[in-house]
Amino acid sequence: MNETMKTILSRKSTKKYLPTPVEPELIEQIVQAGVYAPTGMGKQSPIILAVTNKEVRDQLSRINAGVMGRDMDPFYGAPAVLVVLARKDVPTYIYDGSCVIENMLIAAHSLGLGACWIHRAKEEFESEEGLALLKSLGIEDEYEGIGNVILGYPDGPAHPDVPRKEGYIYYVK
Repeated sequence: MNETMKTILSRKSTKKYLPTPVEPELIEQIVQAGVYAPTGMGKQSPIILAVTNKEVRDQLSRINAGVMGRDMDPFYGAPAVLVVLARKDVPTYIYDGSCVIENMLIAAHSLGLGACWIHRAKEEFESEEGLALLKSLGIEDEYEGIGNVILGYPDGPAHPDVPRKEGYIYYVK
């Protein structure tokens, strides 16, 4: 089995992180993997917000928790968040953003980092506070939040594999 397949088959979602910051060069490699994800008709509808600023990271966490109606850190202490948004006027925008997220999850694992896809980005960036944050960054087009990739060094071992369900694959020959 080649290294790419080993990486894909061994990747797990991480839900407990050390407070150690992620090196900028690792974040750059991970977002590059996202930038090279396939997109419908090559339109490249997504954008990535690479958030390492603690105040902004905590703001996003608070907004996300509010969407859930809970008082907790939905980013599990991860020091970095890679937010994927995509232009709503491109028919494949949700799929495009999802491919970006998957590429970044696999890249993070290949670099020895933990990562997890956290939902509710759509609601985060439909809120007044989320829209104001985008505007403050000069992002004013019609974007929808696709997902948050939390990122950092795992605090503990990965969870064991979950067996794959029966009937996952149907071969048509």
